[in-house]
Amino acid sequence: MDIPPLAGKIAALSLGAVPVSYALNHVSTLSHPLGVALMSALILGLLFLAIYSLSRGEIYYDPLYAVFAVFAFTSVVDLLIALQEDGYLMGFMEFYTKEGEPYLRTSHGIYICYWDGTVHYLLYLAMAGAIRRRMRYRNLGLYWLGSFVMSILVFLPGNILGKYSSEIRPAFFLTIPYLLVPCVAGLSVFKQSQVPTCCNPNVVQEEQKRSLLQRPADLALVIYLILAGFFTLFRGLVVLDCPTDACFVYIYQYEPYLRDPVAYPKVQMLVYMFYVLPFYGLAAYALIFPGCSWLPDWTLVFAGAIGQAQFSHMGASMHLRTPFTYRVPEDAWTCFFICNLLYALGPHLLACRCLLWPSFFLRLSPSPPSLHKKQH
Repeated sequence: MDIPPLAGKIAALSLGAVPVSYALNHVSTLSHPLGVALMSALILGLLFLAIYSLSRGEIYYDPLYAVFAVFAFTSVVDLLIALQEDGYLMGFMEFYTKEGEPYLRTSHGIYICYWDGTVHYLLYLAMAGAIRRRMRYRNLGLYWLGSFVMSILVFLPGNILGKYSSEIRPAFFLTIPYLLVPCVAGLSVFKQSQVPTCCNPNVVQEEQKRSLLQRPADLALVIYLILAGFFTLFRGLVVLDCPTDACFVYIYQYEPYLRDPVAYPKVQMLVYMFYVLPFYGLAAYALIFPGCSWLPDWTLVFAGAIGQAQFSHMGASMHLRTPFTYRVPEDAWTCFFICNLLYALGPHLLACRCLLWPSFFLRLSPSPPSLHKKQH
């Protein structure tokens, strides 16, 4: 996969978030929640107009260019929020975290801001650069789509259900468009043509004739998916207050963060159980039986989703903003880190396997039957 160049124009425009956030932080009218919401909406509107006037050709070619440009700006804002909440910056976004979205000050909120300000930001610049150069960005788009959807699926319900539900401010409703963007962007990305694979039909047939035992890498991935599926189910039962001794020991001695009243870890484990667990089962099936052409695309989506989720979950489990009683105990840190790191790396290895050696998942078109003349 060719990595497109980063969009320099979008990078320069997004860095304007630094002086803008610093200036807004010293405006007294933004001490009211409604003022924060209105000012945020006004800035996003002006930003869109600026992008449209500067890059009409790119927007006409692919409307997602404008989406990536606006989101690149908000990614810089999120990075400023995270750095400020961790004490690395001062005087930038206090007004927003106090009167706009106070739940961004939680450990989970800080880590999704770090992810959005780094990984998502680079993806936005790369995808905008691809549009500008008229290059493909389907794989990058699928990875971003999974990451973006996962962050929304956990963050929004966690805000409503957790202890910050009484502090919902008008700025919260600015996130409603975030629910629509994945739908539109997902349809657009999936409609893009796939990168053509140069696989000899004879090679594909030979590959698909090999059993699972003759493919040790796939066998290892199937074993991983089974173990990861059991781990997913187990943690889902833990947050559902399963009364077994194993669940009780795990939630108190290994991952007490799952008891945190902010609700983000509980929602995260339930999303894993209801969405990721079925995917693990389908992926194991696709590694055993050939011709499942849908797997390469969906491995990218789930790799992005689990990468974002595990980064936020692991970071929040050990962050100082998490109360001490809910942090990972020191004697369980190694076990916690290894298990969660493997849980994050496995889907990425599966995605690499599907992209680099796709012949097992290709569908062979049936060869036309040869016509024999009837002998009289």
